[in-house]
Amino acid sequence: MPTPHWNCVNDIPTPACVIVKHTNPCGAATRDDLCEAYRLAVRADATSAFGGIVAFNRPVDEALAREIREFRSPNDGETRMFYEIVIAPGYTPEGLATLKGKSKDLRILEARPLAPGGIALRQVGGGWLLQDPDDLPADRIDFRVVTERQPTPQQLEDLRFAWRIVKHVKSNAIVIAKDGRLLGMGSGQPNRVKSVEIAMEKAGEEVRGAVLASDAFFPFAWNDSIEKACQAGIAAIAHPGGALRDQDGIDCCNQYGVAMVFTGVRHFRH
Repeated sequence: MPTPHWNCVNDIPTPACVIVKHTNPCGAATRDDLCEAYRLAVRADATSAFGGIVAFNRPVDEALAREIREFRSPNDGETRMFYEIVIAPGYTPEGLATLKGKSKDLRILEARPLAPGGIALRQVGGGWLLQDPDDLPADRIDFRVVTERQPTPQQLEDLRFAWRIVKHVKSNAIVIAKDGRLLGMGSGQPNRVKSVEIAMEKAGEEVRGAVLASDAFFPFAWNDSIEKACQAGIAAIAHPGGALRDQDGIDCCNQYGVAMVFTGVRHFRH
């Protein structure tokens, strides 16, 4: 099932919830308690989550189903969240009955976990483009530290989480995350600077101490995306590297005491 919500939540090895709207993840979180993961995923952007698709990589039980049905928007504490689709690898009988309730609008889907490998197909004018899938797991990528400051173990874990999410965001893609949850993302902008600004605006005050992942390299650093992120309080940055001015970005991070890692892998989803 090559859909962004299912692909994204399956990229996270720990129990997780991902909320997708118009093919972009607008909320994501991982927690042992899926109810908490769901609540944190909605918090990332409750406005966008409304009317979206909610995906889980673990079965939905009665408690989680009730949370989905009854959770109120963090924006006003009154509006009950509404979704078009819930998808998970399974449901308990009680969870399924709770989700069904009296609503005829919610579509409930069950899907098997994705198997690695395969091919990726894109429709093009007059035919199809066959290509290798972008399926290299984050835990198999060497996050090479290129700055004087090393990311803390928690920051490195968050960078890997952000890297898993940014892969599914439409380019130019920026993801800001902290403590295993998405805080803000910028997508589909003609320039990367604007994507950074949108992601930081959504993250709000929580941007300080968070990490940032970019699906492709930053062509410029000073008075541009990297410096704006550093000035906002971002603690660590991950991007593929490979720009002619990579050293400028490294120098900028060193000046602000920010950690930076190169992944050597780019996503660039169009």
